[in-house]
Amino acid sequence: MLSYNELKIGTLFSFEGTPYEVLDYEFLRMQQRKPVAKTRIKNLLTGQVIERNFHQNEALKEIEIDKVPIIYLYSHRDEYWFCEKGNPKNRFQLPKTKIDGGIQFIKPNTEVLAMKLGEQILTVKLPVKVEIKIKETPPGERGNTAQGGTKTAVLETGAEVAVPLFINNDDIIRVNTETGDYVERIEKAK
Repeated sequence: MLSYNELKIGTLFSFEGTPYEVLDYEFLRMQQRKPVAKTRIKNLLTGQVIERNFHQNEALKEIEIDKVPIIYLYSHRDEYWFCEKGNPKNRFQLPKTKIDGGIQFIKPNTEVLAMKLGEQILTVKLPVKVEIKIKETPPGERGNTAQGGTKTAVLETGAEVAVPLFINNDDIIRVNTETGDYVERIEKAK
């Protein structure tokens, strides 16, 4: 059992029979009042995010989640298709609510992690950073670069990201899937 002050960011627990993940945590102690844990939690079944205060008399049940590697295959009209690693015949579809952000940066046949509770997939965790090729970007223009100029680039997956002016077509860059930001250039186009 977890007490209210053991809730940290990323903690998985069961509350009222539903699995949740802690997204934000803040410990509050107001004058002459009992301390509370102010949290923002995500329902792992529906994807709904709520704010909830937990008090010292509440006990929460910690849950164990299995992390299973799966392969991302493709997407079509907000349906995302995956298969078991090592068993491509066993394909399944998941809605966008079960996938953590940044799926537009993931290339087909990329390994991701499925978070399972029993046989049910709660959510899919993507790699934090991915290496991806620039498909199309305008040439960098000289001029107002006092604040570090950027331009929009189309990636090989079709997603768009703001990149520095020195990035060219066919360069390979690293992108943060959580924020959607350019991180660094990995390989310069030949």
